[in-house]
Amino acid sequence: MHPSTALATVLVDESLRCGVRDVVLCPGSRSAPLAYAARAAERSGRVRLHVRVDERSAGFLALGLAKVSRRPAVLITTSGTAVANLHPAVLEAAHAQVPLVVMSADRPAELRGTGANQTTVQPGIFAAALRFEHDQPPAQGRAGEQASWRTTVCRAWAAAVGANGDPGPVHLNVAFREPLAPSVQRGESGDEWPEALAGRGEGRPWVRVPRPTPTPTPTRMLGTDREPARTRTLMVLGDLPDPAMADSALRLAAAHDWPVIAEPFGARPADADVGTTVLPHGPLLLADAELMRRWPPQRIVTVGRPTLHREVTDLSRRSDVTHEQVTASRQWTDPTHLASRVRSWSEFIRDGHPQVEPGWAQAWQQAGRALASRLAGGPGSEVSSVAVAATVLNTMSDGDTLVLGSSNAPRDVSLADPGAGAGRIVVGNRGLAGIDGTVSTAAGVALASSGRVVALMGDLTFQHDANGLMIGPLEPRCDLTIVVSNDNGGGIFATLEYGRPELAEDYERLFATATHTRIGQLCAAHGVSYVAAGSLEELATALQPADAGLRVVEVHVDPAVDRRVRTAWRQRAVGGDASMP
Repeated sequence: MHPSTALATVLVDESLRCGVRDVVLCPGSRSAPLAYAARAAERSGRVRLHVRVDERSAGFLALGLAKVSRRPAVLITTSGTAVANLHPAVLEAAHAQVPLVVMSADRPAELRGTGANQTTVQPGIFAAALRFEHDQPPAQGRAGEQASWRTTVCRAWAAAVGANGDPGPVHLNVAFREPLAPSVQRGESGDEWPEALAGRGEGRPWVRVPRPTPTPTPTRMLGTDREPARTRTLMVLGDLPDPAMADSALRLAAAHDWPVIAEPFGARPADADVGTTVLPHGPLLLADAELMRRWPPQRIVTVGRPTLHREVTDLSRRSDVTHEQVTASRQWTDPTHLASRVRSWSEFIRDGHPQVEPGWAQAWQQAGRALASRLAGGPGSEVSSVAVAATVLNTMSDGDTLVLGSSNAPRDVSLADPGAGAGRIVVGNRGLAGIDGTVSTAAGVALASSGRVVALMGDLTFQHDANGLMIGPLEPRCDLTIVVSNDNGGGIFATLEYGRPELAEDYERLFATATHTRIGQLCAAHGVSYVAAGSLEELATALQPADAGLRVVEVHVDPAVDRRVRTAWRQRAVGGDASMP
């Protein structure tokens, strides 16, 4: 056995012993030993292998596989720019606390800094984004080496899954010397190895590492009221690394009678009593002047990272309320600099909380029901981004997963959602809220899920990861429906100050950036099933359960209609006279 083959075999084997079930591989020469080792593990039924030719898409596929499952995939690339193309996915994993194991192949030390082809400085390439990093030198072919190799993999696994409470990406940079292909016949140089490479008995990992603390169950997490004071507490629920955390936070809110303004991400409990804690169309409710005058909050508890609505940000900036921030990571979380207390997740779940003032929750829930009544019937029959989101939501069932692209999609879902969405899981790349890799992330979520998965995104988000459609005929197939709400450009900028009429001269060129890409032809080039929905009724029909596989449903949205519907929707929400089209 060649030294490079031995090293790669042990690294892959120990990863599987730790718990890896999926390997994402990008082709390359220097990474050939890892590729052969992963292929051998697939042949023996120990792992599911996914081969992708675009490293950026591959990175987000690996991220998507771990997004909901919380089990990291191993991501293998060759050297050079291939590693650099993983940086967006690594950054997203770092900020969203998604476990990810990167194994990059590299040249040995004697070739670094010599001008050798495809050689750069790979150690440290991901800078501060990593939970663990190791620069592995080439195998030497001496006894005792595998102990350090296996220990390193176990350390990387422990850091990735968050054994210390902070899951995220890790990087093993592995140097290989030639020959890189395995021995094909007896008698080749390096055929004998000085020690057995079998690892621990019974398939155990080399080092047992502590498992991450599970999300507390309702019976363990409900604290007792230790403070006699009564206060008006409002919870703002943002993005959390594990969807199950949202479920736990809502159960705590229900136990303490806190109304909740929630972003759409996370898991919503099917329990009706808990579900009613989430206020319908929550961000719009903050525009209710009468409610805010008569029943203003005295204490705001922000759980996770709200990233969508300026109304929520403005609420957090109020100086007349006590603001507490609950963070699920080790990162300090207080973008407004007004929090009087920053709590860890475990402290928040464990500690007691003050009781609420009588009538407080009922007043907000009544206002929520009134808002839902004003918005009953949805945003109308014209095709708008909010109406597309409402149609998608109406087709979701218990156990389904909705993957949202960045920009308008999550905001539209948040505005259109009439309630808690019991039994539904909603995820998105909110660590940095970029549009990178959304198609691939959704494919990874679908490959790791047992239920139905639907993704909603804009046309630029879709095109930005068009290579996510590039899946070879021998690769595992995902069951995924992608809905593309096509407003021909960056429609979200029209909702910001850049869309003001006095700036119209520069808006189209600098922000809208229309491409006029023909989505159907793009799908045809990749052999992906495609449906054009010309109305909301056609969209609803296209979203009915269909044959398994990857398919794209495109809906064209007229930006002028979209702006008009959005304006009318918000006016109706605050009790104005605007009628929906």
